[in-house]
Amino acid sequence: MLNGTVVYVREASVDVAEFKRVLQESGLDKVRPVGDERRLAALLRGANLIITARLNTHDRALVGIARCLTDSSWCCYVPDLAVSASAQGYGVGRALLDEIRRQLGPEVSIVLLSYPEAVRFYEKIGMARAPDAFCYQRER
Repeated sequence: MLNGTVVYVREASVDVAEFKRVLQESGLDKVRPVGDERRLAALLRGANLIITARLNTHDRALVGIARCLTDSSWCCYVPDLAVSASAQGYGVGRALLDEIRRQLGPEVSIVLLSYPEAVRFYEKIGMARAPDAFCYQRER
């Protein structure tokens, strides 16, 4: 159970170690380069919108993060939506997406690629599948 209220805020940057920890605690470490801190730092630098979920406690522990690339006018791509296992099931993921929508406005579409384990979550919160989406897979 979450101890304390969760605060959602836009941050200019996030510490690489905090980002790595949330990726590991969320299970995304299986599909992110958590062993390469240089690359994690580049992921954070490349984002132009970072929304965090932090406990409203003395240490302001990071429990969720949405790392985004957006033009702030037409679309926003969310390559990372990670919530620590201890905070899952409390609405943190949904609140991160809601905060992105609040920050950008209703005229900006939000796009993300889901891993099979998370598909039901995105459907449950009202996101539509995009059957006409395409991508080139990264090689590593």
